[in-house]
Amino acid sequence: MADIIRQRMTAEIEGDFVVFLIGMRINKLWKINKWFPVAQAMPRMLSELAQHKEMGLLGYRIHFGLRNVSLVQYWRSFEHLTAYASGRDALHFPAWVAFNKSIGSNGDVGIWHETYRIAPGQYESVYNNMPPFGLVVAGTLVSAVGRRSTAAGRIQTQRQLDAQNEVSL
Repeated sequence: MADIIRQRMTAEIEGDFVVFLIGMRINKLWKINKWFPVAQAMPRMLSELAQHKEMGLLGYRIHFGLRNVSLVQYWRSFEHLTAYASGRDALHFPAWVAFNKSIGSNGDVGIWHETYRIAPGQYESVYNNMPPFGLVVAGTLVSAVGRRSTAAGRIQTQRQLDAQNEVSL
């Protein structure tokens, strides 16, 4: 079990990144022959991505519900994500083809995803009495002190970003 960090911490990540939420819902429990292959596909893809860091997956977290499995994934860029999704030499594309052939829109298994492109300074996080969790798996864990002690301090406004850019010019 990961060690509990007994202080307020936050996560920082350099540059743009993508938060990708993806999941499946078992609509017909008795159709195990339909949903089990879908459920098996994601761990294989995650293993492939873990072995090939250059594909752009920075980290993830799996969440289980009664009929649902969801993942929060952090990607280096939208381009990395879409390259993996459409790459004919990776595991996602054949899994997607198999899903559409076996299930398509018949209602047996639901799938969903949401993609969020995040610009620098346009996110904030806080963790207290937690092991490394959430964005920390993709970024860097830092103490939530000083400017980082409040949500407003952790997230930067466009005015603050513009001011920083002017100073660095």
